[in-house]
Amino acid sequence: MADSFSLMQEQYTKILKKYLEEKNETGLYHAQQFSKKVLENQISPEEVVSLHLDALEKYFPDLPQGVFDSFEFLLEVMMGYGMAYREHQSLRDKQKELETEINVAASMQQTFLPKEIPSVDALDVGVISVPASKMSGDYYHFIKDDNDCIGVAIADIIGKGVPAALCMSMIKYAMDSLPEQRLQPGALLDNLNRVVEQNVASNMFITMMYGSYDPRVHHFYYSGAGHEPGFYYHYDTDTFEELYAKGLVLGIKRDTTFREYHKKVEPGDFIVLLSDGVTECRTDDGFIEREELTRLIRKYKHLPAQEIVDNVFYQLEKLQGFQLRDDFSLIILRRKV
Repeated sequence: MADSFSLMQEQYTKILKKYLEEKNETGLYHAQQFSKKVLENQISPEEVVSLHLDALEKYFPDLPQGVFDSFEFLLEVMMGYGMAYREHQSLRDKQKELETEINVAASMQQTFLPKEIPSVDALDVGVISVPASKMSGDYYHFIKDDNDCIGVAIADIIGKGVPAALCMSMIKYAMDSLPEQRLQPGALLDNLNRVVEQNVASNMFITMMYGSYDPRVHHFYYSGAGHEPGFYYHYDTDTFEELYAKGLVLGIKRDTTFREYHKKVEPGDFIVLLSDGVTECRTDDGFIEREELTRLIRKYKHLPAQEIVDNVFYQLEKLQGFQLRDDFSLIILRRKV
């Protein structure tokens, strides 16, 4: 380290001497390049002042003593600054490390989401899920069995960052480990609740809506665990009703039983599942009303399901100045006419 600093002293003295003799842009360029070496070698600000003082003593040995004394004073001033600078460097390194970990977790999180939406002749399905930041607290999942029955889950993990990603992985693999119950919403939530209660910290909560669509009889069975109510659209009357499923948040109470509901789905009817980032869209005037959301959906109801969710997202994002304040997930399952 001492040899490295001595080399830096020699280089700095040459650069300063050349600049003082020629006073041109080339000298300033060399000074800028030297500053990069200073950062690479983690030379502190007070050490840079020391380099300059040493160079002056060599180049101007007859300078008044007061000049050198003033540099000694400057060195004392820069020592405090240097300590703050090194602390800043340390925090910056830690921030870079944390950002790397978050990027890895965000990439991992994407692998938990479905690669594609299951295709069923009787259904038109649209999905959009956009995180407010790199990490999302929203999760959705699709499965299809041999009878073309579709299982769909939408969940909101009350928590952000890496813990939410880890929790999301647990939900996915817990659901995948219950194949015989994946299309029985009440039973699935019963079992998933026990997994969450045993494995998730008490300061994290998971809400979920899980539904199963049977195209053989066109029934939609669903259960809820404290999740944001969705909507059911009646094609014949052009009306919406809340798709509410009462149930405790997952992990609160081990022996919770989740009630199962069902709807007979007529041609043209559709089911809307969503996260609270949709209904709690916040503008300068406050939160939007749920009626505003259904008005938007009705405006685009003539479009394919995917185009409906895409347009609704665009309009709500626009209302927020294209700055999402919460994760946004919206799913529509429509029985084809």
